[in-house]
Amino acid sequence: MLPALVLGASAALAGASAIPSWETYATGFNAAVPVLSAGGHADCIQGNIPVAASAMNTHLNYTGPANQRAATETIVEFLQVNATLPMEVLGDKVNVSGTYNINAKLCFPFGSAPNTSSVQFLTHGVGFDKSYWDVFSADYSYQDAAALKGYTTFAYDRLGVGLSDHPDPIQVVQAPLEISIAHSLIQMLRSGSIASTSFSKVVGVGHSLGSELTNAITAQYPKDVDGAVLTGFSVDTSGQSTFFAGLDLVIASQFVATRFPGLAPGYLIAESRAGNQFGFFRAPGFAPALLDTAEGTKQTFTIGELFTNSMLMSSAPGFTGPIDVVDGQYDLPFCQSNCLVPENKAAAVKGALYPNAASGSTYYIAGDAGHGVNLHYSAGAAYAHIFEFIENNDLA
Repeated sequence: MLPALVLGASAALAGASAIPSWETYATGFNAAVPVLSAGGHADCIQGNIPVAASAMNTHLNYTGPANQRAATETIVEFLQVNATLPMEVLGDKVNVSGTYNINAKLCFPFGSAPNTSSVQFLTHGVGFDKSYWDVFSADYSYQDAAALKGYTTFAYDRLGVGLSDHPDPIQVVQAPLEISIAHSLIQMLRSGSIASTSFSKVVGVGHSLGSELTNAITAQYPKDVDGAVLTGFSVDTSGQSTFFAGLDLVIASQFVATRFPGLAPGYLIAESRAGNQFGFFRAPGFAPALLDTAEGTKQTFTIGELFTNSMLMSSAPGFTGPIDVVDGQYDLPFCQSNCLVPENKAAAVKGALYPNAASGSTYYIAGDAGHGVNLHYSAGAAYAHIFEFIENNDLA
């Protein structure tokens, strides 16, 4: 029994918990705290995990924006037709290594024996932290819905986001190092370094940039995950210029100083509620309260990611597990606001990137949803599809 794992008003539920040892399952976490998922259906452990990682980043010949005028000009020049700025900025490859505190939340189904055979590895995208998978409400929480199905989930704040470390946003927080950190975390989950549990199956589940990172993992480390769920993802990136322009990126520490005090000016954030809606939502398919929550919890994006994001998408011929691609019908950055024209862009991913993926691979278009699938009324139907994919491919 683990009464200590249940907090506040939910303490009365402690008697139903079947997790036998807080100390055992807190292994690998520093300053671990017990939390419940948004709907109370998952017992979770949250804390910092020190992750040793190294990668060949790209030295960027860019010193960082001195002010907002310079930051805006960087975005304008990056997005212009026949842009030369990216090639001017990209320098030599350089090794970046260190140990980084990555804040994570491991959730087991509440009231039953923990599922210690399989774990879903959840990687969020731009504009969010790990709360994309849980905090919005019980009706939209992926981790809560997964717990109801008996699944264990592991969500984390990417480097430079949320409660994880915020190193140099230009030379350090880049795509290659983020891939390395994800790879290290997956290996820790498989080896028993986290929660004293050696998970035999890992399912990579991503959103947007998180799906790009998951795709990169399947290409570079095809044995890391047994299956991959790519949400907010396709090979059509023609809408990304409009997406980044619409976010109206500003220096986080200057425009949201109360939430991001002292952050280097290379950390950017969407300026307004309207920009947030433009990039991630599609009316009338969402509750206005969720847009308010997304605006109040919005997260940063780095200039280092801006210049290295295009290096992520990869063909993964060595990956032989199943993939599932899930997109909102009106996804802007990956479908230019229509995932069914001129073809089903979710369906096209397998042929374009995964020639040897298992026959159980599938795809799904969530109706009346924008890029942030989890924030729309159709989220529950999308989750049901993902869970069916997991069950059909023996990934649970």
